[in-house]
Amino acid sequence: MTTLRLKTIPDADADFLNLPWSTPLEYWPDELAVRLPRGRHRHVVRFIEYGGEYFACKELRPDLADREYELLDHLKEEGLPVVDLVGVADDRTTPDGEPLDSVLITRHLAYSLPYLHLFAGRGSYGLHDHLIDALAVLLTQVHLAGVFWGDCSLGNTLFRRDAGELVAYLVDTETGEHHTTLTDGQRLHDLEIATENIAGGLYELEVLGRLPDGVDPFAVAEQLSDRYESLWAELTATDEVAGDELWRIQARMRRLNDLGFDVSEIEMVETGATPGDGPQQVAFRPRVVEEGHHKRELLRLTGIEAEENQARRLLSALHGYGAWLGREQGRELPDAVAAYRWLAERYEPTIATIPDDLRNRLTDAEIFHQVLDHLWFLSEEAKADVGLETATRAYVESILPELPQERVVIESDDLEDGLLTS
Repeated sequence: MTTLRLKTIPDADADFLNLPWSTPLEYWPDELAVRLPRGRHRHVVRFIEYGGEYFACKELRPDLADREYELLDHLKEEGLPVVDLVGVADDRTTPDGEPLDSVLITRHLAYSLPYLHLFAGRGSYGLHDHLIDALAVLLTQVHLAGVFWGDCSLGNTLFRRDAGELVAYLVDTETGEHHTTLTDGQRLHDLEIATENIAGGLYELEVLGRLPDGVDPFAVAEQLSDRYESLWAELTATDEVAGDELWRIQARMRRLNDLGFDVSEIEMVETGATPGDGPQQVAFRPRVVEEGHHKRELLRLTGIEAEENQARRLLSALHGYGAWLGREQGRELPDAVAAYRWLAERYEPTIATIPDDLRNRLTDAEIFHQVLDHLWFLSEEAKADVGLETATRAYVESILPELPQERVVIESDDLEDGLLTS
């Protein structure tokens, strides 16, 4: 009898009990399947619509399913960008008693795209650089959480737009290993695997004609090492400063915040000079909590859920509006008051202007960011501030209708159906 281990408490309309667990995944009824964009997988994967939501079901050996279940759960608890774990179906058998592999269930990540679809649309020039930046951040986060990924690749990640950048979400962890901490050798080996895999993915884009002319796939992939090592050093290195230069500790913390990371504490140790022998020396190392400094601050002030760069942009707009209100009223406004006024007078009216049939093009936060960009462009062109309302109308009329719908993207007829194997 099938055993269901559910991480997510099921809704009344989606308890997963009545799915055809005694049937191999590739033979599940077509009426369950939906065609959504996906990456490459070693196993049978089907996307299904169930209880009004979309889920990814992956069939794999019970030991691999257990490993992936535990790693996804761990990474989610660490606050990393991973797909939402729903559960796993174990102890499956056919009606004749033949054993079947387990099925891992994850929730479809709205507004996300695999790299093949990301590069299929217009405006893909420069995306390869954003891709490498996003993967460097993700791989660094995974390593900070003590996880050796073992198969970092373009196909094992999904990407969301983030105010002109990209955010990489981890999808596949079946080759991963959880350790208390990783050795430098483990990190560098994982980085080598990632570089080779990413070069292969970029070569695939080149063969499909989706990589811009003049872009060398291997040269782009090799940039991953430099960006990863730079970020790892900023997050983990121990600095030594003179006792009269403690301001450098605050400067380091501000740089970490600017990168989107929060710091829980600073480890400080006196080193070097003794009294009378010159300035005291202090070695310090930050203990990084997790990425998402600005998104947590935006959520706290406004309740808006956004990616990190979107949150940074929206917070800048919020603080700018608060400063303007303060000058108008002749006094500085508390953050909570400025946030309420910005929401009620700027953000919400702008989003309410978007027609219902265009809301699924992008997330609300990304739409507002793009409206701000369009406001800047139109104001530069007019040599005067054209105003947010005018910019929003122009954006809705000329820009947004041309963008693909990204909340749930149905694959075109020339792509594979809801079943994928490799």
